[in-house]
Amino acid sequence: MRRRPTPVRLLAALGLLAMLPVAADCQTPWPSSSPPPPLEARSVDFPAYDLRTLPNGLQVLFVPQHEQPSVSFRLIVRAGTMQEPEGKPGVASFTAALLDQGTATRTASEIADTIDSAGGLLAVGSAAEVTYVQGAVVKDRTDVALELLAEIVRAPSFPEQEVALQKQQALSALQVGYDDPDYLAAAAFARAVFGSHPYGRPGQGTPESIERIAREDLVAFHQTWFAPNNALMAVVGDLTAEEAFAAVERALGDWERREVPAVTVAPPPAPSPRVIVIDRPGSAQTEIRVGHLAIARTHPDFIAFDMAIRILGGEGANRLFGVLRSDRGLTYGASADLNAFREGGVVVAETDTRTSATGQALRLMVDEFARLQRERVHPAELQGAQDFMAGNFPLTIETSSAIAEQVLVRLFFGQDPAGIETYLDEVGAVSPADIQRVARELLHPDALTVVLVGDAATFVDQLAQAGFDKYERIPLSQLDLDAPTLQRGGSETAATAPAR
Repeated sequence: MRRRPTPVRLLAALGLLAMLPVAADCQTPWPSSSPPPPLEARSVDFPAYDLRTLPNGLQVLFVPQHEQPSVSFRLIVRAGTMQEPEGKPGVASFTAALLDQGTATRTASEIADTIDSAGGLLAVGSAAEVTYVQGAVVKDRTDVALELLAEIVRAPSFPEQEVALQKQQALSALQVGYDDPDYLAAAAFARAVFGSHPYGRPGQGTPESIERIAREDLVAFHQTWFAPNNALMAVVGDLTAEEAFAAVERALGDWERREVPAVTVAPPPAPSPRVIVIDRPGSAQTEIRVGHLAIARTHPDFIAFDMAIRILGGEGANRLFGVLRSDRGLTYGASADLNAFREGGVVVAETDTRTSATGQALRLMVDEFARLQRERVHPAELQGAQDFMAGNFPLTIETSSAIAEQVLVRLFFGQDPAGIETYLDEVGAVSPADIQRVARELLHPDALTVVLVGDAATFVDQLAQAGFDKYERIPLSQLDLDAPTLQRGGSETAATAPAR
């Protein structure tokens, strides 16, 4: 089984596990032990920062850092899988990956040599709603680094040979991913929950979509979305504010602003009960995902609901871990997360278990969703989650670069960065009554999406006994992660669990 450590859920920054053998049906309970105490609460010493908008619309953040003679930078463009053309998931990740693989005046090797000679680092990437370029350099090479950043953001050439190489690498990566039950469960769950909404798209693409992607798609994506008035820039380092803004102005001040189209998509489907079995014959364990659509990052109850999900399966409390591992010995670990975006979010609980315990583990997970809604949490449970945050959150803003990331996140979501300073006060103000209220309003235990990845023949007869008498069974060979049905050809294979 996979040893799944409880994830440390930091605020999202705008930027897998070894298999361990176990006896197939060992019922020996796991040794019970108390988790380590949370870190002591620390005061949040939030330094001054400066935020300005250039005439071309580029928002620029500067955070001073004088401990080392270095400068780090991050530019994010508001474009990711959300903005991809229909039927071509992977365009955003391809565009990001190829930004530093050639420009109008430099080859990929020349780009690498330039940043290396400046004693720096450069990285590119993409996510659901952003593409980013980030790096670091010694202080006296700031202009060199920002000039290079400006060139790869404004004038990537997307060489045909590099596009072909990227497609080959992406297809190889997907071969590995499609052999990983954890990847399959996560990707299938996202598509099942979000339906045809772009949030459900597989960011890496699919074997079919990658074959359809051409250089022209990358050029069009770049020309449409890469504009200064659709971007944010952060500079952190051993400079004065005036030096930092002047350097950005020299590199990006003449980047011409232009109109950026609005993204209009149909909303995700309303939560409804659905059980999907992805049949992977020969699997010794079952990957389980359970959850439903949730609120956006800007929802007024975001903090209270986030604390509720932490009690369900996060740090400082984690009922799922207690029930599934400590009490029943069904897994190495279990967790739950609230992943929030600009236009919505998702609650997802996850674990893996031996195939013979699939039905039992699934029933227990669903019951914990209902219990959180039905019963008021004990004050000690809530205090445990709050204490964890009080000890951990200051670590997430311990460095100037981390502070810059936090501020960029707030700006991206249209929130006041000053909220970072009051975040722990808001966490501490959440009460057990608040947890029960948001659980009753925002949790839907009767409308959960369930994804099971494993050897269907060894566990589907457990589902009726566990209370799940209808499910969709999809052979791995027929899986299409870009289709809301998750099946090639758009059809679903419905099945009913055998009566017990």
